[in-house]
Amino acid sequence: MNIRPLHDRVLVRPQEEETMTAGGIIIPDNASKEKPNSGEIIAAGNGKITDSGEVRAMDVKVGDNILYGQYAGTTVKIDGEELLMMKEEDILAVLED
Repeated sequence: MNIRPLHDRVLVRPQEEETMTAGGIIIPDNASKEKPNSGEIIAAGNGKITDSGEVRAMDVKVGDNILYGQYAGTTVKIDGEELLMMKEEDILAVLED
């Protein structure tokens, strides 16, 4: 299914949580119940419509890896995959290589 977020919304594929620490210790599933707070933008809207009717372009684009707040976005299920729909203002930072 193709999906196009409206206005200043983005669709994010959350990054899987690490199951092993840098020292090689395996973390059991029940030890870490917090949502991941990073992911990849897989779809984005055109931008926010200002009060004057102009469209302000978004600072993020498809393919960006981002950090977002722990409780940001709404979970949506598309083609059996759980994704997050959120506003651009919920994004904290873009991760650059």
